[in-house]
Amino acid sequence: MTRNLLKNPSGEEKLEFWELTENGGSQWKVEDMPGDCGHDFCIDGVAKYFVTSFELCLKKQLIDLLEEGFSDQQLEAQPAITVEDWYCGRTDCGCNYQISVCLLDENHEVIQEFKPTPVILDPEFDDCSWKQIRHTFTDYGPGLRFIYFEHGGQDSKFWDGWFGVRVTGSSVTVEV
Repeated sequence: MTRNLLKNPSGEEKLEFWELTENGGSQWKVEDMPGDCGHDFCIDGVAKYFVTSFELCLKKQLIDLLEEGFSDQQLEAQPAITVEDWYCGRTDCGCNYQISVCLLDENHEVIQEFKPTPVILDPEFDDCSWKQIRHTFTDYGPGLRFIYFEHGGQDSKFWDGWFGVRVTGSSVTVEV
């Protein structure tokens, strides 16, 4: 059985365990589902989400795989690593979403990176409901020690408050 290596993936503990790399505008906030002009979430048990503001908001976690109990032998076998994240926008304000996940060696050098083009959500052309992004790393080579996970975004109208992208249910799992 795999376990989520991200701590506090849905804001149940406010911003605990997250390092705020960008905290612009009205800053990061945690809200209850579904929120103003929002959508219900499709997975039972997820009751909160993180929301961004009118300037860029990014948050990260760095996972030390040895501290999480994985052995050098397990990591050298290059186990599949799956990253999942859920994001949505409000029905009254556009926003953008971005994610970057890097596999790092013991010197924090990038082995492999997942950094898709930022997503633009516009309520005039999209229902802005919850969407999942998912990526699995395989055949990435030797030396894995850390996983760097960062995500966030901002609103597209620069409205004061919390009108930016919403994120929740984030996960990083290692298949051993």
